Amino acid sequence: MKLGVICDGISRDLPYAIDIMDEYDLTYAELQYVGAHEVGDHSAVEIAEIDRLLRDRGKPVSCLSRHIFAGMTSDNRPGDPLHSQHMDALKRVIEMAQIVGSPLVRIMTQRKEQILWGRHGAEQWNVARGAWDSMAPMIAPAVDLARAEGVSLVVETGNGTMVNSAYTARRLIDELDAGDALKVLWDPANACWCHELAYPDGYETLRGGYLGHVHIKDVWVDTPRAMLEIREMGKGQLGPLFAPMADALRGDGYAGVISFESVYHPGNGDFEAGFRACIETFKALFGDR
Repeated sequence: MKLGVICDGISRDLPYAIDIMDEYDLTYAELQYVGAHEVGDHSAVEIAEIDRLLRDRGKPVSCLSRHIFAGMTSDNRPGDPLHSQHMDALKRVIEMAQIVGSPLVRIMTQRKEQILWGRHGAEQWNVARGAWDSMAPMIAPAVDLARAEGVSLVVETGNGTMVNSAYTARRLIDELDAGDALKVLWDPANACWCHELAYPDGYETLRGGYLGHVHIKDVWVDTPRAMLEIREMGKGQLGPLFAPMADALRGDGYAGVISFESVYHPGNGDFEAGFRACIETFKALFGDR
């Protein structure tokens, strides 16, 4: 399978990150922060330098991952100042994607409301009424832009975002009738926070053409105590699920990239050490067999 890494999880120094990628035979570069800037904020000269470096080093870009729409709320509306700011950023990221040859651009969704739907009284007393319905109108212009520009968007299953599970991601795509331009960036570890079982439940939800990109890390969540711990690969609650998940991806002929998300450190803030502690396990699980 196609394996890569979110480069700034190793280092925002892209040449150095590529050196480490070469050390571990990782091919696909996902870009989020490069140098001092998030993707979408680089100058034309900087983008040209990034493109030249990646092509010279044989590292195709899998996805450009800016936090589009993150931080918005259900009080925002299409065309308001914050939405317009995010749409302008999306346009810049799409322009960069066309230069560096990225097939995907990530978007997020607005801040999470805990209870979106209810029955038998909950719909009256507990649901954040209107929160879910406010989202599709804000995402629709992004889908239209992607169609016009010939790129594909992926919406991430985030920790604190309205789309925080495979279920909510698929529901959004269906409501927008946007399967041609919008897929799911599945981060099964993020979906642990809402207690969606990654495999088989989450994976089965995304079968049938919804899956566009994958982030892999391992975690341990304690939702009642509002505590999230990043764990060494294979030592968190996803540990027993990674192998059947990888087998399902192989069996289904998944053609996208699986990006290792290097956000673990061993207690000392050294994320490169965390990367080195995890990457061989990641490759053994998700690499070709």
